Amino acid sequence: MSAPLIGLLLLVSLAAVPTCIVLLVLMLRNPPRSQSRICAVLALTLGFSATAVYCYGWFSVTLGGPFPEVCEDDGASGARLDSLKQEYWPLRNACIYSDGSTVEHLAMSINVYVYVSAGLAIVLTCAAVFLYRRARLIPEGTS
Repeated sequence: MSAPLIGLLLLVSLAAVPTCIVLLVLMLRNPPRSQSRICAVLALTLGFSATAVYCYGWFSVTLGGPFPEVCEDDGASGARLDSLKQEYWPLRNACIYSDGSTVEHLAMSINVYVYVSAGLAIVLTCAAVFLYRRARLIPEGTS
């Protein structure tokens, strides 16, 4: 992916997350008739949040951040620096030493957060669709 596209996604996500949170607070103050709307806004919040964190991590990998300057010539065990590895999915900056040890410079918590948030967004989207369809099938006069 190109840097302008990732930058645009980051800006849109950073604007959308607070907007979704405000919308969610307003919806909880005045509950809508259907719970599918709340699930949909929660899904949007989590999806945009995962997108923002991933784009931030992507820029960290692409622009290098403190990497590769933080790679020491010798590892903790005394092994020589063998190679550097950069991956965009999963996000990873790593120093690989000749004895096989690696030192990661992008926290695994970023990947875990992205996976969990995106997974919850998908589950909430499915729940919103299910609740919406179920509400359409029930006549208005019954509960």
